[in-house]
Amino acid sequence: MRKRRKGVREMSANNHPKKIAVLTSGGDSPGMNAAIRAVVRYAYDSGLEVIGVKRGYKGLIEGDFVPLTPRSVSGIIDKGGTILLSAREPRFFKKEYRRIAFENLKEYEVDGLVVIGGDGSFTGAKVLAEETGIQVVGIPGTIDNDLGGTDYTLGYDTALNNAMQAIDKIRDTANALERVFVVEVMGRNCGVLALEIALSTGSELVLIPEHPLPLEEVAKRVVEYKEMGKYHVIIVLAEGYGHAHQVVDKLKKLLPDKFELKYSVLGHIQRGGSPTAKDRMMASLFAQAAVDGIIAGKTKVFTAAKGEEISLIPIERALQKENKIKDKFLKLLESLAI
Repeated sequence: MRKRRKGVREMSANNHPKKIAVLTSGGDSPGMNAAIRAVVRYAYDSGLEVIGVKRGYKGLIEGDFVPLTPRSVSGIIDKGGTILLSAREPRFFKKEYRRIAFENLKEYEVDGLVVIGGDGSFTGAKVLAEETGIQVVGIPGTIDNDLGGTDYTLGYDTALNNAMQAIDKIRDTANALERVFVVEVMGRNCGVLALEIALSTGSELVLIPEHPLPLEEVAKRVVEYKEMGKYHVIIVLAEGYGHAHQVVDKLKKLLPDKFELKYSVLGHIQRGGSPTAKDRMMASLFAQAAVDGIIAGKTKVFTAAKGEEISLIPIERALQKENKIKDKFLKLLESLAI
């Protein structure tokens, strides 16, 4: 067996870390397991030991730690969800419980922590680092792609493809029965996922919180599309705009009685399943950057993708919301809907 790269264990005299921990927190996203795998193997190859924290910040508070080795993360790159599990933990909002979490990390001689999650997870990581001084590096993991400072978050591409496949099937029945279909997708208050789903599925309309198209205008366009000879109309609805049943109820009052309206809420089906090639690749690249960041002494940063480049930027940037909606995509969707 080949020797590991010269890592931090051989350089302890320079105060380099020897052991790191990794956790997944908040909503799961496809690619989290691929990131765990890459963190463990890249860290091990760099001379670091790795501890897994079960159930996110809940596990930090309760000391639910497990050692991770290259073999313990075998066969998970293609799995959705997270082998470390996740949980919402309101106790972590209280300083006394964050202190307990830190004491648990100290007991296991953990020098740095990799947090895989979204804005809530990053907020907790930032506060923990500020209060205790422990090194913390984040990896963005959320299907919503709603973090600032990065073009991409783990799970986005898989969620996009999951929704695309579902709407492709919905279109079959919508077309057969000449229906107007409203399909609600996830994304919280960010409509970028809904917009790209709409473009990818050839949908006629998208309703997103960043550009809230009035339902009167929606009804007008539905009538126009039907008059063009379209058998069906697909409307992709971002959950941040409203709930599908409410939108359909209102549209029924605005449309002729002859139009049959149906709705479908895709919900958590978008978050499951095997991650796409892009999410597996990005997980590996993010993990490499995160481990390198801890070795270099970085803290309160996260791995951000800008184009083809991955860099470590302050975690505060992730918490600053950005409008990621591309107006040219909206105009293109309208052009292609005829």
